[in-house]
Amino acid sequence: MTDHIVEHFFDSREVASSAAAQHIVALLRKRLAVQAATSLVVTGGSSPADCYAELAATAIDWSRVHVVLSDERWVPPQHTDSNERLLRETLLRKRAAAAELLPVFNATDTPGERCAALNRIMPGLPLPFSCTLLGMGDDGHFASLFPDAANLAAGLDPNNSEWCIPVTTAASEHLRISMTLSALLRSEQILLLFFGATKRDVYEQAKAAVPIYPVTSLLSRAQVPVHLFWAA
Repeated sequence: MTDHIVEHFFDSREVASSAAAQHIVALLRKRLAVQAATSLVVTGGSSPADCYAELAATAIDWSRVHVVLSDERWVPPQHTDSNERLLRETLLRKRAAAAELLPVFNATDTPGERCAALNRIMPGLPLPFSCTLLGMGDDGHFASLFPDAANLAAGLDPNNSEWCIPVTTAASEHLRISMTLSALLRSEQILLLFFGATKRDVYEQAKAAVPIYPVTSLLSRAQVPVHLFWAA
């Protein structure tokens, strides 16, 4: 069933990014109107750069927003491959600099230890997440749930009690930590933001339940609205 999927197609990436940003802002404002704080899950990568720029300039009470990374490479935040660094340079600036980021990397922990710590910390965040913003790779991965990950089944298990797992993939030289699908689904809405004909084709196959793509599990198992924002 795909009744929960809402598709937004645009003529330009800039317009798609702006529409996604406005959608996120509306969800944040809705939550902040009725509770003291809220949480927003965001992704790394280049696709959301324009979306983050618009969010950063938006006038909401960012001091009441907890920002959570959907996944991270196991590198310090000064590293060029760090998603935390990317967020600090794109989203967590201007007005959004007041938001509270939950770091993933911790130099004093092993990846397994940090996952265990995050599994204790994340349930204490304001829940459900206002929304989760995700991208998608050409291989159909989202967050760091890659097709070749040995623990992919656990990562995609909607009943998994773990919020984060370590992930090794041939697609990356770095070990990664990823939120699990079960954790990501603790959201009021899921937003998918990606561009290009190749990814659109992968998405259409996943929507038709082609099982080789991790994103198929997201589209088929989500019990919350999934909004797609796409442009060529």
